[in-house]
Amino acid sequence: MVKKISVGSTCFGGQQPLVLIAGPCAIEDEGMTLRIAERLKVLTGELGCGLIFKASYDKANRTSVSSYRGPGIEEGLRILEKVKAQFALPVISDVHDVSQVAAAADVLDILQIPAFLSRQTDLLVAAGKTGKPINLKKGQFLAPWDVEHGINKIASTGNDQVLLTERGASFGYNNLVTDMRSLVIMREMGDPVIFDATHSVQLPGGAGGASSGQRQYVGALSRAAAATGIDGLFWEVHENPDQALCDGPNSLPLGQVKAMLQQVLAIDAIFKQDVSGVDH
Repeated sequence: MVKKISVGSTCFGGQQPLVLIAGPCAIEDEGMTLRIAERLKVLTGELGCGLIFKASYDKANRTSVSSYRGPGIEEGLRILEKVKAQFALPVISDVHDVSQVAAAADVLDILQIPAFLSRQTDLLVAAGKTGKPINLKKGQFLAPWDVEHGINKIASTGNDQVLLTERGASFGYNNLVTDMRSLVIMREMGDPVIFDATHSVQLPGGAGGASSGQRQYVGALSRAAAATGIDGLFWEVHENPDQALCDGPNSLPLGQVKAMLQQVLAIDAIFKQDVSGVDH
């Protein structure tokens, strides 16, 4: 049985409807961030879907040294705190270094461990010690069963509030592929599982000095993941992805979110009302 993890009034796990984690890849400016948060709150409210707002204050693992990273931790956390206050939304962002953890935990409702850092013991332990829920993104280089070691590092602090996120596995050069079995395997460990559909269509380094992506496949992969019984869905969204400063090619246009989410929630409801005695 998958445990339940509550974040404010939002709950992951058990047989709860899936939760959407969404927002721009990186904070570009305060105005845009607030507009996206407001729109996401309205449309998820109309669909009865839980929402966690996501935006990074610093993307420390960009392809190029000249790539946009975000406004930095101080300004970024200030903006995320404003999102919380203005829209009563829980917020999540990445922590890249032990030195960021304490300040981030003062604002964030969920601390996110980036996929590239999913084996960094000191970071996982420091995050675990905050007592906050931790979203551990499975590294593109890890088998699904190998995330157990990361879970154990966080659990060593007494913190058992772990969410696991699948974001694709490296499949040759500049390509990621999602093995849907991974979602089932990780969920059998007992922790809620999230599918990061937008990063799963990323083509790392595929544009030379930046990553490319294939956002046209986000909907199909999201629907397939919902049919496995996931607990959350992760989408990066933007007002104009083609002009985004970070991860535009794999981000969803904000205007497409409601219709796509409606389809996914319908599939999620079918799965979760029909789990007893069925081998999925």
